[in-house]
Amino acid sequence: MSFLIDVINIGFSVYTYILLARVLLSWVRHNPYNPIIKFIYEITEPVLGLFRRIIPPIGMIDISPIVAFFAVEIVRRLLVGLLSGVYF
Repeated sequence: MSFLIDVINIGFSVYTYILLARVLLSWVRHNPYNPIIKFIYEITEPVLGLFRRIIPPIGMIDISPIVAFFAVEIVRRLLVGLLSGVYF
């Protein structure tokens, strides 16, 4: 069970770093046809798009990545807690 918890933690950590990369990419000019950048956008858009539909941008500021960071962390903690027996 410990191995599964470690895999989940690593998976969510990697996804968090990919979300962070997406945020940083929004601040700089980049080539949208670059395969790595396309991969980052394809992986993060389902989650960010969900939160954008719920929470529209405030002026020019998109707060969906902030909400996504919190949501990813909450889901990670719930999964790890359920698997380790904390919430039973």
